[in-house]
Formats: sequence, C-alpha cells, structure tokens
Amino acid sequence: QLQLVESGGGLVQPGGSLRLSCAASGFTLEDYAIGWFRQAPGKEREGVSCISRSGGSTNYADSVKGRFTISRDNAKNTVYLQMNSLKPEDTAVYSCAVQRTEVRTGCPTTYGYWGQGTQVTVSS
Repeated sequence: QLQLVESGGGLVQPGGSLRLSCAASGFTLEDYAIGWFRQAPGKEREGVSCISRSGGSTNYADSVKGRFTISRDNAKNTVYLQMNSLKPEDTAVYSCAVQRTEVRTGCPTTYGYWGQGTQVTVSS
C-alpha cells in the first residue's frame, strides 16, 4: 500500500524554523518527483516547492524563495522541507505529493499520490 506521511509541523514564533518530513512507504521514492503544497483556511491550495526525480532540479514559490529548502534522501525514502524565517502568512496545512516519472529533471504538473498533511502555525 502506497503511503505518504508528513511530520514536523507545529506551532512556531515568527522568525523561527521547522523541518517537515515526508516519509514514503510501500514504494521507492527514487522513481518519483516530489512536491510540497500548502493550504491555508479559506484559500486555495498552492504549490510551495518541488524537487525532480534526480534531485538536481528544484522550484520554489516566490513567497518562500530564500527561506525554504527542499531536499530528498532516497536512502531513507524521505523528502524534507526546511523552513526558515517563518512568517504568520506561512500558516497552513502542508502536504507532500509524488508523481512517478521517467524524466529525471524538472517537476511534473500533476501528482498522483498525496499525504494527509501536517499543520504549521506561525504565531507569537
């Protein structure tokens, strides 16, 4: 059974940091591109970052560039999102998603499997 489980969310003060993890089970992440998404209350889901199958290509939303870093550890079958200099507007449920692809570079436009998400709240 394919499963993605996010962890690492929580309550943090503005300016703080969190590292989200997305652990895969039931399949091998090395064949997949991975994306992180977020959805705040009353807002549409938005793409935050993605990493290519090879790990050589990454993309970030303008709102998080320079603050967030996506990485993958295929040996641990896990993807990470390091979030620094957090702002209240980063508050959302963060979810990871994967898409199997033969293309080793770039990020896909659609994702086939999604995790349940982890809550990130940035507040003083």
